[in-house]
Amino acid sequence: MADTILDSTLTCPQCGHRKTERMPVDACQWYYECMECHTLLRPKPGDCCVFCSYGDVPCPPVQQAGPGAPCCTS
Repeated sequence: MADTILDSTLTCPQCGHRKTERMPVDACQWYYECMECHTLLRPKPGDCCVFCSYGDVPCPPVQQAGPGAPCCTS
């Protein structure tokens, strides 16, 4: 299995602004504020976090378990 990628570039669906962020490995990120237009991003239906919805790399748990795997559940 490949190493887990911890950086993902988020793209705002409102203004197209892109920013690379470090993903948390021990929690989901359900909100992210665009630095350009200040839109509050939330996961799309069926996605576990903003990185899976708007990032170019899915979150670490999904990378490890595969697409559609449960993520950030207790």
